[in-house]
Amino acid sequence: MRARSLSVAAAAAVLVLVQPGLAVAADDPSTTVTYTVTSGALTLSVPASADLGSGAPGTQISGAIGPVTVTDNRALLSASWTVTAAETDFTSGASTIPATSATYAAGSVTTTGVITVTTTNVTLSNSAQVVVTGTAGVGDNTATWDPTVAVNVPAGAVGGLYTGTLTQSVA
Repeated sequence: MRARSLSVAAAAAVLVLVQPGLAVAADDPSTTVTYTVTSGALTLSVPASADLGSGAPGTQISGAIGPVTVTDNRALLSASWTVTAAETDFTSGASTIPATSATYAAGSVTTTGVITVTTTNVTLSNSAQVVVTGTAGVGDNTATWDPTVAVNVPAGAVGGLYTGTLTQSVA
């Protein structure tokens, strides 16, 4: 009886060692399984308006303009994007303060997903300038910051409500 037990155990051990996986017979039916991972868009959301407050001629008026968010739902392996900012001259109807009197500082950036973000503080102008860059993105990700815009009010500025348009875009 003991010899038979050893033979059965030895045969089972050989079967485990020789058989690498489940055997599939040539006539067994099979199903090919596929799926698609969808991708979305690269978008930018910005506040509709911002009030920096007030100050006298010869001072600096500054404030955070509200959250700016890049949402990258392109589901790429090595994604990158760039945010630019351009400012129109500030006008009161009676006077103008040039866009170059203002600066843009992104400050700290909060991210989700995988993305490396770099910020650049700039003196604004009528031409678009890079303010935030995202690189080495994997899959979907977001980046959010609350930039500060500061305006150096010229000493000879005329009193009044000045308005300018800050245009930010992502590509």
